[in-house]
Amino acid sequence: MYRVAIPSARRANGADGSAQKTCKTLLIVAPADFVSESLIFAIEREFHWITVDQVSTLADACVGFDAPVSLILVEAKQLPEVAAQSERLALLHPSAQIMLIQEDGRQEVSIRDVVTARNVRGVLPMNLKLDVWLSVVRLVLRGGEYFPLSLFEPIIERRRAGATGPAVSFDAPQKPQASQENEVDDFDELTERELQILAMVARGLQNKLIAAALGLSEHTVKIHLHNIITKLGAHNRTEAAAVYHKRRESGGERRVGDVAVLHAQQTLS
Repeated sequence: MYRVAIPSARRANGADGSAQKTCKTLLIVAPADFVSESLIFAIEREFHWITVDQVSTLADACVGFDAPVSLILVEAKQLPEVAAQSERLALLHPSAQIMLIQEDGRQEVSIRDVVTARNVRGVLPMNLKLDVWLSVVRLVLRGGEYFPLSLFEPIIERRRAGATGPAVSFDAPQKPQASQENEVDDFDELTERELQILAMVARGLQNKLIAAALGLSEHTVKIHLHNIITKLGAHNRTEAAAVYHKRRESGGERRVGDVAVLHAQQTLS
């Protein structure tokens, strides 16, 4: 493991000259030359409460740091390792968001792999303008997610070119079997298409990206989302997503996850 050197003068004083105390760690998991020193300097100048540490692999990230890890930026090529290390990372860094970083936002990862991966909150291309790049980091530090439209361009281009493939039907409503306890299950009212869209909403995808991934209009996605919210008795998409996560965590992951996520994989492939 290697650590980024932190200039003591900058660490001691904030942008306004007042004393500042570092209380969070932003961890970069990538080769030593993947992120420039000037970018690291910009991160710490923009977020004076953060110190940047850097390691080469996710296995190296499974250790303690001086300050709690708030955000982990992982080189996109290491996405397959996220699942292998997810439990250890969650145990050691329970408050950390995970985000992929890639050279130019194209070709290195597919939206299917990102959407269906556990704990990955978005993708951050390294070729964004500095102010935009820092704004995305700020968004994720506050609990948001970011998926560049370039991830969806291969899907959009295939559909524009009239590419065809095996049809996948989501329109026939199929209700999962009742549980042994005969408990009331709000998900019994959702069709498979609605479950699929709810799964993507729960991942933080906006309507435009869901529409692009599924080949639907934004208006159609809005209609489905309205029906989902109504059936679940929720007030908005945030509450509906919370119901989805609670359903999975309460032992219904097979009933919810297998239907929604598997179909998302088929559609996005």
